[in-house]
Amino acid sequence: MITYIIIAMTVISSILAFGNQTLMSNCIFNPYVINSRKQYHRFVTSGFIHADLMHLFFNMYALYLFGTNVELAFKALFHNLGSTLYITLYVTALVMSASFSYFKHRENPRYNALGASGAVSAVLFVSIVLYPTQELMIFPIPFFIPSYILGPLYLLYSYYMGRRGTDNIGHDAHFFGALWGVLFILLLWPDAISHFIEQVF
Repeated sequence: MITYIIIAMTVISSILAFGNQTLMSNCIFNPYVINSRKQYHRFVTSGFIHADLMHLFFNMYALYLFGTNVELAFKALFHNLGSTLYITLYVTALVMSASFSYFKHRENPRYNALGASGAVSAVLFVSIVLYPTQELMIFPIPFFIPSYILGPLYLLYSYYMGRRGTDNIGHDAHFFGALWGVLFILLLWPDAISHFIEQVF
């Protein structure tokens, strides 16, 4: 499955970057460097490196939980194009989830970001659209909630924390990655709206 390949690639590249500062520096998302040196590859490569093992584990575990279902759903919905569209979702989500931070911080040489959180959020929200009654639990909410309720709460939380900017978590990437995931599946499969409504009501 494509999900397993993405996880394997991310684990290998992240572990390699842990012990190689040059590799980390060449891959990390730095809007100032991207803007001044036109190194646009960083939009994608930054999603394949992580800050530490815990950061890597949480992102890849979430991708494993939700990515496999989304990948299978894409294959069922789009047949031979399913795998290609799933890869397209993941790669474009890396770019789209980081775009806001790029324009916000492109004059700040000290701003850096890394990790697959934006793409994982996109996959998660595609899963929410496809399986809205599935019960989920996402930090900081300590109990299970139907995904159609948890999704909007997660967006509000990410937006609020992104505006505060008081921690080192990429809440903006979570927020815009999630929005891109919803937009992506609606563009590909407009019937997702009626499917969602039928499942919820």
